[in-house]
Amino acid sequence: MRSRNTNALLVAIMLLIALAGWPAFDGWSMGSRVPVVGMQAEDFSLIDLEGKPQSLSQYRGKIVLVNFWATWCKPCTTEMPAMQASFDKLRDKGFVVLAINELEDDMKVREHIKQYGHTFPVLMDRDNKVANQFGVFGLPVSVFIDQQGRVQEYIKGGLLTEQKIDEAVARIQKQEPVKAASLR
Repeated sequence: MRSRNTNALLVAIMLLIALAGWPAFDGWSMGSRVPVVGMQAEDFSLIDLEGKPQSLSQYRGKIVLVNFWATWCKPCTTEMPAMQASFDKLRDKGFVVLAINELEDDMKVREHIKQYGHTFPVLMDRDNKVANQFGVFGLPVSVFIDQQGRVQEYIKGGLLTEQKIDEAVARIQKQEPVKAASLR
């Protein structure tokens, strides 16, 4: 009887640890750490479609839109033309888009990007580590990061439009107060 109680206690402890988000069990969670607006964004490094490593920190000094997406996600692919238009218009003013694809095959992603003519960097999150790091649960998720590497806006769901992107970039350039997470 004691053995059964001990096993039940161990299971209960493990469950509590997992639910509490103990770092040792981080791999179990998905989207567990939504970044706090105003705080420094945690750096990451991923491989792009050309096989080159890219990191968030290499874009310090620029406004970065980190967008988590997948080819099967209709809202994701619907907002990509607006991201491309804003990227084309604002890249000379220090704006970059990092489109982070979650868990898909390189060839499928490459075909999609080529078909739609997107030219912004596309990074491959093959093990979902960066998505977890940014608290992604469900797609799309967009995170605006300022020139100092601080999270300025976190948008879960909803569609980015060219106007929304332009307004966020202008707000960040003017160093207006940060905006809390929103469901749009």
